Amino acid sequence: MSGFVQRVIALTKRPGETFGFFLRVEQGEEGHLVRCLDMGGAAELAGMRDGDRILRVNGTFVDDLSHLRVVELVKERGVSVTFSVIDAASYERAKTQGVDLSVTHPRPPAAAAAAAAAAEARPAGTPRLCYLVKASAGYGFSLRSVQGELGVFLTQVSVGGVAERAGARTNDRLLEVNGASVEQATHEQVVQRIKAADGTLMFLLVDEDTYRYYLTNQTKVGAGLATVKHLPQQPRIVDLTKGPEGYGFLLKEDPKTKAHLIKDIDVGSPAQRGGLGDGDRLVAVGGAALESQSHEAAVELIRRAGGACCLLVVDPGTDRMYKMAGVSPMLYWEEMKGSASPPSYSDAIHLPAPLRPAPAGDREEPEEEEEPEEEELKPKLCKMQKTSAGYGFHINGIRGVCGQHIEEVVQGGAAHRAGLEDGDVVVEVNGVNVESSTHEAVVELVVRSGSALELLVASQRVYDRLRARGPPITPTLLGLGPAARGQTQATVEPRRDPGPPRPGEDAIGVVCLV
Repeated sequence: MSGFVQRVIALTKRPGETFGFFLRVEQGEEGHLVRCLDMGGAAELAGMRDGDRILRVNGTFVDDLSHLRVVELVKERGVSVTFSVIDAASYERAKTQGVDLSVTHPRPPAAAAAAAAAAEARPAGTPRLCYLVKASAGYGFSLRSVQGELGVFLTQVSVGGVAERAGARTNDRLLEVNGASVEQATHEQVVQRIKAADGTLMFLLVDEDTYRYYLTNQTKVGAGLATVKHLPQQPRIVDLTKGPEGYGFLLKEDPKTKAHLIKDIDVGSPAQRGGLGDGDRLVAVGGAALESQSHEAAVELIRRAGGACCLLVVDPGTDRMYKMAGVSPMLYWEEMKGSASPPSYSDAIHLPAPLRPAPAGDREEPEEEEEPEEEELKPKLCKMQKTSAGYGFHINGIRGVCGQHIEEVVQGGAAHRAGLEDGDVVVEVNGVNVESSTHEAVVELVVRSGSALELLVASQRVYDRLRARGPPITPTLLGLGPAARGQTQATVEPRRDPGPPRPGEDAIGVVCLV
């Protein structure tokens, strides 16, 4: 194996900068290629060369992973990443000779050894909760297991299929199905459990490196450790500011489930403008969970918040999805708290004792959220031209669930320059409203757009409020007539473009590292 030495290269960048190269997939070429190195950039100075193949990212072997998954692994580590690379000639010779590059050992230079060791000390990723709704072509994955060993794994995850869109990846270990553990189950038992699910599945998945990390640290991998970012429906964080007549809703307790439900929302009230819906379940007030609290305690928490409060609520559909996973919507709150929380986020409020009971049916008025500036309650009309790297974004959706969202916006790409952001809700594609369209229909509209695309989108917060107000979301909210549409394109200077595709190169799906 001495002829197939991997070089370990540790790169660090400042926030907002790049590592100084593009990661590409090219027709007729195997592997994840290093291209378009910035002269004098971090990658070139560290020893990367054009045509190098990336074999590992922070110790995880990636040669058999999808291009998008490799980009995701890089992004997960932020500003410091350790790569294992091999030169183009050695890579091609290894493929011709059938050498298994996953068992060759990287030889880190002294400068990179410490960084590589530090990267290996951290988990490679996070367990994921993934919701799958069976399509006519199935779920888009197969199962594999090793005879005599515990553990069932996903394999043959179809590109663009149900499983991949839900966040599943090839070689993921399957830990739970619909909230029940399958770690000790046989292959046949897992298959039967999936068949019995009647077309809807909630998986708890984890990559093998992360699973081994938790085992080494004697930590059981459960749904409470998972990210919920892949779930198609999410709780809502609603900030309300009390008006002259209060918040404008009633908080009622369901006699069977003891859930705290939002009811009787007044027209034009802070509750309606904030996006609360009749039947929403109130999960938390100011970060204090209510799931084990009495109705009186919930009422008192809202009262003690004063003239403004922050509510975590779930609609019935989202509530069912979280219960299917066996986790509390507070998991979403904690994940938001640990990342880029909304500007209105406040620290958790602890229940005081004793609490003064409130009469049943008292009008609990989550504080009305201050009416945002009018500019905030406007959608965005984004016009873009396709480049050799594509538009630079993905549409996230799932069969059977309405609503499509923008994800994986490439910094400096066409979509980014046009103003698209991760999490934006897609309202129109080239003037066609797609709010009730399937994922497949929306993707088809984008594909048929050719080299120019116009999207009407809104952030989730703005979208929820505009929908609550009633009027349809159209470009007229921007004061634009048909002749003026598409003139809101941002004029941000693009990042260095990788240039036109070389002969034989397939530019579809090419993504630059950020």
